[in-house]
Amino acid sequence: MLTDLACRTAVKRDKDYKLADSQGLYLFVTKAGHKSWRWKYRFGKKEKRLVFGPYPEISLAKARAERDAARERLRAGVDPALEKRQRAAAAATSGDRAFRTLAEMWIEQQAPIWSERHMKIVQRNLTRDVYPKIGSTPIEGITTPMVLEILRNIEGRGAIETAHRVRQHISAVFVLAIGLALVSADPAEVTAKALKPVKRGRFPAVRSIKQARAVLAAVEARAGHPTVKLASRLLALTAVRSAMVRMAERHEFEDLDTDEPIWRIPAAKMKLAQEQKDDPAFEFVVPLSRQAVETVKLAMELAGGVSLIFRSISSGRKPISDSTISKAYRDADLSGIHVPHGWRSTFSTVMNELAGQENRIGDRAIIDLMLAHVQGGIEGRYNRAWYMPRRRELAQEWADMLVEGLPPPADLLGMRRH
Repeated sequence: MLTDLACRTAVKRDKDYKLADSQGLYLFVTKAGHKSWRWKYRFGKKEKRLVFGPYPEISLAKARAERDAARERLRAGVDPALEKRQRAAAAATSGDRAFRTLAEMWIEQQAPIWSERHMKIVQRNLTRDVYPKIGSTPIEGITTPMVLEILRNIEGRGAIETAHRVRQHISAVFVLAIGLALVSADPAEVTAKALKPVKRGRFPAVRSIKQARAVLAAVEARAGHPTVKLASRLLALTAVRSAMVRMAERHEFEDLDTDEPIWRIPAAKMKLAQEQKDDPAFEFVVPLSRQAVETVKLAMELAGGVSLIFRSISSGRKPISDSTISKAYRDADLSGIHVPHGWRSTFSTVMNELAGQENRIGDRAIIDLMLAHVQGGIEGRYNRAWYMPRRRELAQEWADMLVEGLPPPADLLGMRRH
C-alpha cells in the first residue's frame, strides 16, 4: 500500500507510470509530472477506470474513501464512472454555471495530456485577462461583445498572439458547455475574424558575419548580469532556439573535456508536437565548438550547484526569461535590427552564402540539419548522427568567424581567466 510520502516524492519520468495502492486504486503520474488518483474495476465483463481527481488536492485517505464508496455502488449494480458523468452534467446544469467553474473543469480534463508549462500558461492567461471580466458570469450570459472586449484589451498592449490564444481558451470552455447542454453556441468563435492578424514575418536579424560580431559586441558592452551575456553568446554560437538555451541543464552537456563535446537537448524541450516530445527519438544533439564549451563551463560555474545553468537571478529554480534576453538586445539599441531568435537566420544566411561561394553544395542540407529543420524520428536521428563530423566542422567554422576579435567569455564575468 502507498504512503503519503511516496505520493509526495513521486517524480516525473520518461513515460507515464502508476503507483499501486490496493483494491485497484493507484496514483497515475504523467510524463509532465501531473498526478491523479484512478481506480481500475470491471463492469459488465469490461475493464474500466474511474478518475477521482488530482493529487495532492485529493489526499491518499480521501482517494481510498472514494474508492470504497465506488465499490459500494459497483456492488449495487451501478457503473461508478457513468454515474459520475451523470452527476457532473446535472450539477453543471442546476448548480454553479459560472465561466470560471467550467474553465477549471476544462483544465482538469486536459491536464493529463498537457505539459506542465502549457498548463501554467493557460491558467495565467485566464487568471490575468478573463476571470476578472467574466469569471463569475453564468456561461449562458456571456455574449460575443463581452468576449471581444477582453480580446481587444489584450491587443491593446500589443500581445496579438496572446489574444488569439485566449480566444481559443474561451472557445474550448464553451465547447465543454455545449457538450453539457448549458449553451447552444460559442460566442468566442466568431471573434476570430475580428482580431488583428498575427504577423508571421521573419525575426529581425543581421545578414553578415561582420554585423553579427557587432551585435555581440554591442550586447556584451552594456552593463548587465553576466548570466544574460553568457546566454546570449551561447545562443549566437549554437543558433538553437532561445528557449533551449534558457532551459539548458547540466546533465544535457556531455564530453566537454574531449574532442567531441555535445549538447543533448531532450525531445520534450524541442519545438515539436506533443506526441513527438514524448519520443526520445526526437532528441536533438548539438556539436559544440571550443568557444561554446568555454561559455558553457563558465555558465555552470556561475550558476553554482543548481541544474539550470542560466537560472533566474531571483530564483535558482526558474530559468531566465525570454524577455530578459530580449531586453538586453533592446538596451543595446538593436530593436528592429536583431533579436535573440535572429541568430538562427543569421547563421543560415552566412553559412549558406559561404557554402555557395566555395561550391560546398552538400553543406546546405547539413546547415538545415543543424537548425533542426528536418523530420524527426528514426530517419531524422540517423541523418543527424551520420553528418555529425561535418556538422562539428561547420559549428567550429561559424564560432571562429563569429568571435574573432571579441573578448573571451571569461571577460563577461568581469575577470580574465589565465
